[in-house]
Amino acid sequence: MRAKRPTSFDIAELAGVSQSTVSRALRHDSMVSEDTRLKVERAARQLNYKVDVNARNLRSQKTNTLALLIYEDPGTSDSLINPFFLAMLSSVTRAAARHGYDLLVSFQQQSGEGNADYAASKRADGIIFLGYGDYPSYIARIARLDEAGIPHITWGPVLPGQPGHFIGSDNVQGAREAVTHLIAAGRRHIGFIGDISENCPEFRDRHRGYLLALEQAGLSADPALHLDAEASEQDGHRAALTLLDRGRPLDAIFAACDLLAIGALHGARDRGLTVPGDLSIVGFDDIQAALYTNPPLTTVRQDTEAAGRLLVENLLRLMEDRPIDQTIIPTRLVVRGSCRRVG
Repeated sequence: MRAKRPTSFDIAELAGVSQSTVSRALRHDSMVSEDTRLKVERAARQLNYKVDVNARNLRSQKTNTLALLIYEDPGTSDSLINPFFLAMLSSVTRAAARHGYDLLVSFQQQSGEGNADYAASKRADGIIFLGYGDYPSYIARIARLDEAGIPHITWGPVLPGQPGHFIGSDNVQGAREAVTHLIAAGRRHIGFIGDISENCPEFRDRHRGYLLALEQAGLSADPALHLDAEASEQDGHRAALTLLDRGRPLDAIFAACDLLAIGALHGARDRGLTVPGDLSIVGFDDIQAALYTNPPLTTVRQDTEAAGRLLVENLLRLMEDRPIDQTIIPTRLVVRGSCRRVG
């Protein structure tokens, strides 16, 4: 059996200090006393702990550069980049520039083993992740970044007990407001399109908001009106056709993202339905394309400007060993032509 690899937690326990003190001591941080540093180094040698030199030097050799790693989204388009992240890229770039930092942008493949994380850490003072790919695998990877003492922050779900540091939107409340709007518009048979597995915690939270809105209105969710789908127009189109062909009463669709909603618009048109006359459709994100669909898409807007600013500001705090809170940013419903009051 392979021996368990020692961790910074083991060193902290043996040396009688906190994990953050271990990380600072191994980086030769000037805030750590010489006695404490020697105690930590003795514990590390006793445990045969191998120090990651690049991680230790990340802050002592400042580059004035932040790394932005964007995860590929295979279902979206030929570019493999979710268009929502393009708005985020703009806001992160502006926020970094305001603080005097350059931005190193890198593309993160779903099939990668995390090498890009460490490669980026050698060339930048901290890492911002947009997206996360497969969530359970990603959580395991950022736990290793935590252990290595590499400052990083993620745009994604804000959940209790997860490692790393996250900033994200209020997915539950945003979805609840969207479905409440559909109900106020006279809709009673509302479908949901989006993957709610453990791989997609943000979509799962949006599904929770959908259920809460139905419950608040005294309506029951019909399981036959829910279809899992990945974030792409193609999946939205297929899911809408499947729901419409099931023969169940259906007068509205809430899609977990705008790409799915745009695909659902095309699906409704393929079945000869009018939107919003026969079927109301609401999305989530407010990507640029939502303005130019026919009809324009009602959607939940995520505040990309605040997101970019908070990602950069909180990463800088982490780089200075200052505490941060995980932040949930409010959303706003943007009403357009794909949903209107009927009757």
